[in-house]
Amino acid sequence: MIKINEAGWDRILRIVVGIVLLVLGWGGFVTGAWGVFLQWFGFIPLITGLAGWCPAYSLFRFQTKAG
Repeated sequence: MIKINEAGWDRILRIVVGIVLLVLGWGGFVTGAWGVFLQWFGFIPLITGLAGWCPAYSLFRFQTKAG
């Protein structure tokens, strides 16, 4: 089972950043290669924020959640 390693503030921040990146990319505010990059990269913070688990945190044995 995956252990949650993100605090509430971390999860909210990731979700907001992910949504902003997706809106910039998919909304056409940023075009070209950067727009395509944002279209796909925005899913990473969004998904990790929704799940509450960051694989990079696990790899480096880091967590923002207390306990």
